[in-house]
Formats: sequence, C-alpha cells, structure tokens
Amino acid sequence: MCDVNKLLRNLPKIDRVLDDLQDTFSESIPLAIIKSAVQQCIEEKRKLILDGKLKTLPQDQEAWYKIFTESILKKNSLNYRRVINGTGVVIHTNLGRSLLGAQSIDALQVAGGCYTNLEFDLTTGKRGSRYSLVEEIICDLTGAEAAIVVNNNAAAVLLALNTLSFNSETIVSRGQLVEIGGSFRIPDVMSRSGARMVEVGATNRTHVHDYVDAITDETTLLLKVHTSNFRVIGFTSEVPVADMVAIGKKHDIPVMEDLGSGSLIDLSPWGLPKEPTVQEIVQEGADVVTFSGDKLLGGPQAGIIVGKKAIIDKIKKNPMNRALRIDKFTLAGLETVLRNYYDLDMAIANVPTLTMLTAAPDTIKKKGQAILRRLGGATKQKNIIELRKTVSKVGGGAMPEHGLASWALVLHPKSGKAATLEKQLRSRDIPIIGRIEDEKMILDLRTIQGPDIPLLVDMLKSFSGKSEN
Repeated sequence: MCDVNKLLRNLPKIDRVLDDLQDTFSESIPLAIIKSAVQQCIEEKRKLILDGKLKTLPQDQEAWYKIFTESILKKNSLNYRRVINGTGVVIHTNLGRSLLGAQSIDALQVAGGCYTNLEFDLTTGKRGSRYSLVEEIICDLTGAEAAIVVNNNAAAVLLALNTLSFNSETIVSRGQLVEIGGSFRIPDVMSRSGARMVEVGATNRTHVHDYVDAITDETTLLLKVHTSNFRVIGFTSEVPVADMVAIGKKHDIPVMEDLGSGSLIDLSPWGLPKEPTVQEIVQEGADVVTFSGDKLLGGPQAGIIVGKKAIIDKIKKNPMNRALRIDKFTLAGLETVLRNYYDLDMAIANVPTLTMLTAAPDTIKKKGQAILRRLGGATKQKNIIELRKTVSKVGGGAMPEHGLASWALVLHPKSGKAATLEKQLRSRDIPIIGRIEDEKMILDLRTIQGPDIPLLVDMLKSFSGKSEN
C-alpha cells in the first residue's frame, strides 16, 4: 500500500503541468482542451495505480511532456477522419459506405455555404416542399408514380409500415425476418411501427397459399423483405412479387417490397449477380418499394420510398415523416447522384461505387504496377511488397456470396507480426485500413482512390526502407 501511496503522490500536479504546457500550445489549442487532456492522462495513470497495473511512473519531465503532448494533440484532432480503404470492400459500412463524386462534393459545398431553395418554390415565390427537389427525378428513373426520401432505409420501412399497417396485420414470410448490421431486426421495426406481424411459410420455403390462407379482415399489407447478407440455400422457394401483387389485387391489399440495397441498373453485364432493379419491381406492380440511397445506388445515406401516388401521399402526410426527413446535405448529394442515372455510361463514370464495382481486373493490376514503379520496380521489392491476385467484395449487405476478381499489394512484415503492422497503418495521421491473410498485410487496390496513391507510396517507401525523395 505504501508503494501505491508513493506513486499517487508522485503524479504531476495539474496546475504545474498547465503552466509548463501553456506557452507551447496556448496559441494553437484552446486551454480547455489542454486542461481536459492533462486531467484525463493523470486520471488514467491514477486508475492503473489503484488497480495494481502500474508499478512505475515516467522518471523525468521530458517523458511526461511527451505523454501529455500526444494526449493533447489527439484530443484536439477531429474524431471523424479520412481513412484509406485497402480492404477491397467497396460499400464498406464501417468506413462510410458509398463515396460521392466531384459533382456531389461541389453540391455539398453550396448546400453548406450558401442559402438555397430547400423549401422555397422559385416559380411561385411561396413555400415549397424539399421532396419536390428529387421526386420527379426518382419517378423518371424508376417508373413510379410518386416518391419520398427519408434519412435511411430503416426509416423508410418504419414510416411505410406505420402508415399502411398501424394496429393491423402485415403478412411476411418467416424466412425474411432477418437481422442485418447494427442489430437491425425486421420484426423489431415492424413492432415499433405499430404493425402486427403475421409470419407465414417455413424458414426455407414459402408458397402462394401461405399468404392467401393468412389473410383476414385485419390484413392491410403484404410485405416482401430483401434478406441482405443472409442466404438460405438448397431446398428453398419464395413467392415472386408479381404473384404477391396478384394476391393483393384480388383481396384489395397493397404489396410492399423492401429491396434494401436497391439498384437502378443491372450490373450483371460486368460479371456481378443479377439482382432485381427498382424499375423491375415497380413494373411488376408493387404498390410500395423501399431501398437505400447509399448502397448500390452510390449516393448519401437515405431511404427512398417509391410507389403508387395515393399511397405515397398518405406516407407524406404521416406526422412521423417530420422526424425522419432528410436534410439539405442529403438532398444536394442525392440529386447529383441520381442525375447521373439518366445515362448509363455517365453513371458508371461519375458514381464512385459503380466505377469501383465495374472496374476490370487488368485496370486494377495496372494501378498496382504503377505504384511499384514509383517504388523502384517489382524486382527491388521482392520479398517485401508484391502484387498479387485477390478477391474484393461488394459490401453493404449486397451480393454477399459474390467475389470480384482484383489485385492487391501484399506487404511482408520484416519483423514481428502482421497484426503489429496493421496497427501501425491504422495509427497513421491518415489511417490505412487493410486486411490480414496468412500473416501478411493485404491492401486491395480496387478501393484505393487516386488521391490515396501518393500517401500510400510514401508509406510503402518507409515500409520497404527506401529513403524519401
């Protein structure tokens, strides 16, 4: 106990530390941040001492100064930061999902730095609707009668269910009651919406008669849910939306499909699996379709609801809509992304998600070869850095079983383990996030962007022991 008390007494005095540090940081960093960082450092040391996990303290002022400086600089830096995505997961949920192109970035600057017509009708000079800024474009692209956009697809599902099935029954296949990322469970959303869920079929097989047999006077909606990154394979069957629409028309019950990661173009010509597009589901007669704006669509986080005008009008009037509406930044980014979809080639070229998903392996390989040339060539990097085939992923819960042929830079740690190197890359001013395979660090070039390359080259020079130019 004596040693503990001695350690506690030898902890630096906050006021004295502040006096020493103020001259160094006071002009560039607010005093409140300096004080908070120092207090946090000392409190962490105190806790370690009391828990018996710290037996010695830094022996000189210089060592303490280094600790406090690192803490102050960390506390003063932004928490929300740029990273370099070397994982090969294109729509990486943890790294911000879809990237926005130059047009969208320009639009965001206007939205943030200028007054705009967010809810002002420039034709009439009266108050307008923010939804009108993108509704016509969405309808043009999907063939739907009407549309509305909320802050994410979970909100879209919640709002639609609350509008169409509050205190009544919604029939849904048991095999579609999934949980996806972030503990988002379809049954929980349905419960919060006020809809009473009626499960039909088995986990692996649901038939037309299952829906028909479950319909009662309390049924107000038939629901079909995309299962995201969950798959049941083997002896399976589900009811196509066209058959559900036929049931709905016979019983005067609307049909809703939650597409999740909805796409506006068929990506199968580029070797990806065939997924139903939003247009196809609308053409098959679904009354309501919900999908994300930030997954395969390649836009900002948003939940898009399209469908029959009478139903969308009801959804717009739901008081809950006010709590779920999108802001001006989402609208600005979404409109610029959507406008690219009027032309297929334009969308592939200008929407980064589509550009990455459709990139040919040879194009990715050339990117890697150019990086190696900047390092002195592949021969000089032998046994240190190599260019190797790998497999990328779509991400975002889309096409979970499909891999994209790609190329990666493979880093061979000279000493220690790959986990140590991974932590070092993650601790950089601009972190580089990759993946570990067979005790090697993999940096998949599919998701490495043009502006990332100079930063990546600098890191690789240091890793391979080359001197900086």
